[in-house]
Amino acid sequence: MEAVDIEAIERAARTVAGSARRTPVLESRGLAERLGGRVALKAECLQATGSFKVRGAFAALAALGDDELAAGVVAASAGNHAQGVAAAAREAGAPADIFMPAEAPLAKVDAVRELGARVELVPGGFAEAEAAAERFARERGAALVPPFDHPAVVAGQGTIGLEIAEQLPDARLVLVPVGGGALAAGTAIAVKSRLPGVRVVGVRAQNLESSGARRTICDGIAVKRLGRITGPLVEEWVDELVEVSDDEVAEAMVLLLERAKLVVEGAGAVGVAALLSGRVAPAAEGATCVVVSGGNVDPTRLAECIAMGETAAGRRLVVSVVMPDRPGALARLLATVAERGANVVDVEHVREGLDLHVGETGITLVLQTRGREHSAELERAIAEAGFVRRPAALPSSVVNPSER
Repeated sequence: MEAVDIEAIERAARTVAGSARRTPVLESRGLAERLGGRVALKAECLQATGSFKVRGAFAALAALGDDELAAGVVAASAGNHAQGVAAAAREAGAPADIFMPAEAPLAKVDAVRELGARVELVPGGFAEAEAAAERFARERGAALVPPFDHPAVVAGQGTIGLEIAEQLPDARLVLVPVGGGALAAGTAIAVKSRLPGVRVVGVRAQNLESSGARRTICDGIAVKRLGRITGPLVEEWVDELVEVSDDEVAEAMVLLLERAKLVVEGAGAVGVAALLSGRVAPAAEGATCVVVSGGNVDPTRLAECIAMGETAAGRRLVVSVVMPDRPGALARLLATVAERGANVVDVEHVREGLDLHVGETGITLVLQTRGREHSAELERAIAEAGFVRRPAALPSSVVNPSER
């Protein structure tokens, strides 16, 4: 099997040049001020198809012969690899069949179809989609393009590391998302070969090794284990692996949207989440580079993540009170909130499940605040205005999406 080393990655760079974009490295003043060190973002969310995956896909298809391409290519993916293979197949003039989990984000499914590939939605998760793709490839004699466990794919993703070394030569720490391991392995090989002394940290979604199925907003890296090829490479080249929670990722997505003006999917925000949560400290000297691996997020999921991120940052407050059910009472509560500069996101009357007297009603407010101190100020003001705080059912708009 072909070795994955700096020479292989350099060959891949020549292969994908002109097909994959050379994405920018954007220094973030907001993150630098918050974290106390220089922080730059490798914006693969601005890549063609919105994800780094296109690099490995172009490299893998370039390794196929004309007869193999004519027979067609097959891939299994939750979305980003699917788009990469579809784009590469269209450029190569090869038919593409993509197997995706039935619950894959609709935006990614639609994008794959728009690129000309045939899409088969498979009940279950990635493992079931992968098995279906393997069966189809055997039966049809088509070329299977794995999402990560393939030397050409690893080399293609490693071209990111070459660009980081050229664009940010004083980088001393690089944070990379880890799913199947191709991005982390390839980037680490390239950047460490070019910048001796740099440290590479891989960031995973929390609890994916557990045996029970768990939904996560980091669907792009929702892979339970590294591959046969990528596992040893990650062990050799990546200095440390850390995990972040969905709440931490959501907060990072909101910050990237507000401060860096980047729309980033959950998997792409894990590196920033690791810094914000304190699981990884920025480099004491030189720059810290975070690979922001993708921006393909469904609008509905983005709205849910914004709500989760604001809650995690203390900027979304849920207040439940009991008040007299008569004209003017709700107006007085809302005036109390407005006087202190909070934004009302949702208002809901809650009469069931509460011990209410005749003539009373329960009200639940969802408020957007400036942070935890502002939230505490609002809670004090509501109490001082005479409103009794009691537990109440949360409006549907603030239910954790993982519990739906």
